[in-house]
Amino acid sequence: MNDRGRRYLKLFLSTLEISAFTFGGGYVIIPLMRKTFVSRLKWLEDSEMLDLTAIAQSAPGPIAVNAAILIGYRTGGIIGSLISILGAVLPPLVIISVISAFYQAFRSNMYVSMAMTAMSAGVAAVVIDVVITMVWDILKRKRFLPIAMMAAAFVLVRFFSVSIIAVIIAAGAVGYLGWLFEKRRRK
Repeated sequence: MNDRGRRYLKLFLSTLEISAFTFGGGYVIIPLMRKTFVSRLKWLEDSEMLDLTAIAQSAPGPIAVNAAILIGYRTGGIIGSLISILGAVLPPLVIISVISAFYQAFRSNMYVSMAMTAMSAGVAAVVIDVVITMVWDILKRKRFLPIAMMAAAFVLVRFFSVSIIAVIIAAGAVGYLGWLFEKRRRK
């Protein structure tokens, strides 16, 4: 197997492993993807992972799948994107198929219910860790605009009940204008 084939296999196995052993959705998968693709494999820089996470969150669809698509494309092109989608989607597909076959038995089982409650607490802890990590990365860069946008988005959604869609569109527009300004400034 050549280097490209090994890279595709590693990409598939990494996304498969991450997807198979996480519970709680995209916000839980993001730190594991960061650990795998930034720290362990060194295929991405920390700032790239932060940017890919922001894009994955703002795109429609599940964050985990969006992140897998973006990481796959960044590390292996279109084929890498398809391979990482397969790796990310396969475990939940199998698990949901098994659960749906035995739904009645799972629904009323006290131990399954207790396990799900315990997993929810773990998921909350991981989501808090993701938020703290992302905020810390933004604060380390000491850039005013992302910090102001983050605070404004929180205040608008939490205290003024502004639609999250409106906040995402406004943040995208501000981000684009900031990018244009930065591009012109460099010339």
